[in-house]
Amino acid sequence: MTTQPEESRASVRQSWNAATDAHHTHHADLAGYLRDGGLTIFPEERELLGDVRGQRIAHLQCNSGEDSLSLAALGASVTGVDISDSAIAHAERLAAESDIPARFDRADLYDWLDAAGHRDERYDVVYTSYGVVCWLSDLDTWAAGIASILAPGGRFVMVEFHPFAATFDGSWTHRFPYGGGQTRALPEGVGDYVGEAGGGLTPSGFVEGVEEFQNPHPTLIYQWGIGEVVTALTGAGLVITALREFPWSNGERGFDGMRERPGRRMIPPEHVPEIPLMYGVIASKR
Repeated sequence: MTTQPEESRASVRQSWNAATDAHHTHHADLAGYLRDGGLTIFPEERELLGDVRGQRIAHLQCNSGEDSLSLAALGASVTGVDISDSAIAHAERLAAESDIPARFDRADLYDWLDAAGHRDERYDVVYTSYGVVCWLSDLDTWAAGIASILAPGGRFVMVEFHPFAATFDGSWTHRFPYGGGQTRALPEGVGDYVGEAGGGLTPSGFVEGVEEFQNPHPTLIYQWGIGEVVTALTGAGLVITALREFPWSNGERGFDGMRERPGRRMIPPEHVPEIPLMYGVIASKR
């Protein structure tokens, strides 16, 4: 099952394949960092997730698997899912080199959720984070798929960039509409945000790596508001138990002049008023 045209899915897959290869040129011995007990998840995720020991976690849109492996290192049984061939290849290699077990599936998210539901797979936690909602063409189908694979009493946990921040361009100009599921073209494709973060997203150490990366694969994203996300989750029968907003961005410097605070928290420059840059959600299944 998919709610996106094949051409659109292909553009997303190709764009992420190219970007992921660039991202990995900036990590210094990520496998060694994880093997020695390092974690790539931030405090906000750990607080919302709670104790994951012994829990079955489906990590949707897992990218290259470092957060999946961090959860596995904390004692969870983790399945990571991503559309990118390159991301899953990196994830599997990282699992082998760090000696942390996890399962990784290369699949379109909607197809995977449908197939996992029909296989009667059940998870205690479904988790996703950072730049994920903008790739969803259909929130209702997404939320229903999540509900279908959660065990009774299970939880959906998400930490995401705030959609209000997405109404600004990189120079803090208020340029884009809010929500509504509108599409926005990305002629530049997925960017090298890891390199642009200058160490904010590389806790194992930053390497200059690829410079002036240009993605040859344009794609598009979808603009959804928080209300639309929450409505889709509740419409799927889930109960919202937490909704939190944060005036900082973890690791990523998405706008000009971002200032770094302890813990790799990025805040706007002094001339920009404080705005919400991330939000977190917990939704439980009865």
